[in-house]
Amino acid sequence: MFFLDLRGRKKYIFLLSIGLLFMILVGVFSLDFGKGSNYLASQVSAIVKLQPIYRVAKEQKQVGISFDATWGSEYTEEILNKLDAYQVKATFFLPNTWITEYPELSKEIAQRGHEIGLHSATHPHFNTLSAAGMEQEIQDNYDKIKEITGQSARLFRPPFNEYNNTCIEVCDKLGVLPVLWSVDSLDWQGHAAKEISATVLSQITPGEIMLFDSNGKHTAQSLDLIFASLLEDGYQIVPLSRLLLQEESYIDYGGTQRVLP
Repeated sequence: MFFLDLRGRKKYIFLLSIGLLFMILVGVFSLDFGKGSNYLASQVSAIVKLQPIYRVAKEQKQVGISFDATWGSEYTEEILNKLDAYQVKATFFLPNTWITEYPELSKEIAQRGHEIGLHSATHPHFNTLSAAGMEQEIQDNYDKIKEITGQSARLFRPPFNEYNNTCIEVCDKLGVLPVLWSVDSLDWQGHAAKEISATVLSQITPGEIMLFDSNGKHTAQSLDLIFASLLEDGYQIVPLSRLLLQEESYIDYGGTQRVLP
């Protein structure tokens, strides 16, 4: 695979870890041994916690839009038509289980100009897998997406919002970038369009990543309200690869992608 260069993030994590370790050691020596040991353990654990991207530090009014596909396709065509109506391109995260059931619709999503993201082969709980199992899930998904849509997917969304350090390290090894979301529309819960739009719009600031269901019953109608409001307010709505920073960057402990100082 040929994907994003993640050296900037690794370099930042290394330098930041050295600095934080120095500060921790100073703190440890200022405490009694028992308390210092507990303090050191908790801080080291925090340092090694790796994060996917939840949002992007942006000054311009730009937000990302994404859809997860896990089951059904009854309302997907309507959602695609709504995206076309507003000339908005999105990122669709497709697992092999969905692609296999809806190969023609998977092709159509790509043909309409949308970005296809990795979402695993079998949609398992990643925290239960070994590194080898995670790698196989992502590689098989990559191969299937390439076969059906022709796209070389480079963004990965862990199923069920589950990840750990091993997952992030496997992504680094494969050269894919793990991306979650900062604004959950909750459309999968069956809320009415006005409720979905209110949920989304109340959380919007530059750089947010919106999550929708590719088969949400009222999702298409909610997009009318969301798009009209965002566009009137001067926002660009883009697929995630356009939202992400292209220069050397790092991911802070809150999951925000930032330019490397």
